[in-house]
Amino acid sequence: MAHEENPDFFKGRGAQVNTHNKFLKSKYVLEHVEGLDEPLLENSATQLFEETPKKIVSESNSPDLSHMYSINPYQGCEHGCIYCYARNSHEYYGFSAGLDFERKIIVKRNAPELLEEYFNKKNYRPVCIMLSGNTDCYQPIERKLEITRALLALFLKYKNPVSIITKNNVILRDLDIISELAKLNLIHVNVSITSLDEQLRQKLEPRTITASGRLSVIQKLSENGVPVRVMAAPIIPGLNSNEVPAIIKAAADRGALSAGFTIVRLNGSIAEIFSDWITKAFPNKAEKVLNMIRSCHDGQLNDSDFGRRMSGEGKIAESIHQMFKMACNRFLDGREMPAYNYDLFVPKKGKQTSLFD
Repeated sequence: MAHEENPDFFKGRGAQVNTHNKFLKSKYVLEHVEGLDEPLLENSATQLFEETPKKIVSESNSPDLSHMYSINPYQGCEHGCIYCYARNSHEYYGFSAGLDFERKIIVKRNAPELLEEYFNKKNYRPVCIMLSGNTDCYQPIERKLEITRALLALFLKYKNPVSIITKNNVILRDLDIISELAKLNLIHVNVSITSLDEQLRQKLEPRTITASGRLSVIQKLSENGVPVRVMAAPIIPGLNSNEVPAIIKAAADRGALSAGFTIVRLNGSIAEIFSDWITKAFPNKAEKVLNMIRSCHDGQLNDSDFGRRMSGEGKIAESIHQMFKMACNRFLDGREMPAYNYDLFVPKKGKQTSLFD
């Protein structure tokens, strides 16, 4: 893939702008630059904000997600993936979905305490809970705070099924807990790989690990008996859509049991953020890519229709679906993720237990 350089491209971050938060009445603007004696500076470092929520498990009733239960120990994500649908949720906190999303990270330190309370509710019945339903539970700050590790220890303590989706190799730090969960059929891990092209990855997902690093994660987890699915997502027509077979083959060669994908959709502020980004990152192909995305979503960049929003429609979407299906048949034939075991859950309210009870 040919790559284009733009001197105005802000390296090290995904978004190149801070879009206006629709929930705020006012916004900062920079006008009459010629009147400034020196450049107007802003804090570009990552900042942490503490939140103490009253509940930590969210339930989605979306027809696309089949009553998904999820925990997000962090809101906002320093990975900076330009396409991330979770960007819009940052506006509820009074921040922008653009640069703020990757620089202002909200931390929920009481997540483990709330999860234990959730498991001990009188009428609770075990359900699979996903870590990272919105933002990556293994983003860089997790290395220091270890909130995700504490949550995994509780899933093992209570023998409750858990699913993880990540694109960071910090997950290998917790292989001791994850491998114990795998022995009991209590965990699935989903590793997201958007591109094997390192130059493209650096622009799409500037603070994530390399694709080769993620393939190593798949191999290491698989070697330790952990069931892994590769998520080739999102597929961006004209940018990474040609890589679907190569991604699935590379993951299968390292032990992946299954694969999934979605077609990119640019809802809310993400349409403006992505359009600005691709114009700066790939100016010569920007309009072609945007038009191909529109062709998958009835002529729009935004798409909220259930049943279509993540899979797309039209000729380009159909060709991607066919390519994905053929790659799975070729490289993952006969493999499948094991079923979760829901029979082991035992509430232990008031009882002190060791990590591996």
